[in-house]
Amino acid sequence: MVLSKKVARFNRVATNRVTGPFSKRLPGFGTIVHRGRKSGKTYRTPVNVFRTPGGFVVALTYGPDADWVRNVLAADGCEIETRGRVVKATRPRLVHDERRSGMPPGVRQILSVIGVTDFLALDRVS
Repeated sequence: MVLSKKVARFNRVATNRVTGPFSKRLPGFGTIVHRGRKSGKTYRTPVNVFRTPGGFVVALTYGPDADWVRNVLAADGCEIETRGRVVKATRPRLVHDERRSGMPPGVRQILSVIGVTDFLALDRVS
C-alpha cells in the first residue's frame, strides 16, 4: 500500500508548496528537477532522498508509476536539489526492496508502515 492518488493530489496542491522551500536543505529531503515527457515543462517535486556511495536513492512513496518517476526514467536523469546544492543525476533505475535496506533505520520503519518497497536509484554525475 503506497500513498493514494487523493493524498498525492492534496500534497501537490497544498503540502508541497509549504515543504518545497525546506526540502532543498533538510537532511533526507530534496527536490527532483525534471522535464515533462510531453510538455517539456520543468517541474520540481519534493521527495525523500538519501545519498549512497555513488549517487542517491529516492523512496517512491506514490509508487513507480508517478509522473515524475516516468519523466526521470524517460530523460535518463534529472537534477537533485539537496542540502543547498544542485547535483546532476543519471542512470535512473527502479529498485524493489522489501527490506528497505538503502534507508536509514528510522526512515525504514516509517516506510514499512505505509508499505513503500520501491525506490529510484540514481548515479551522481561527476
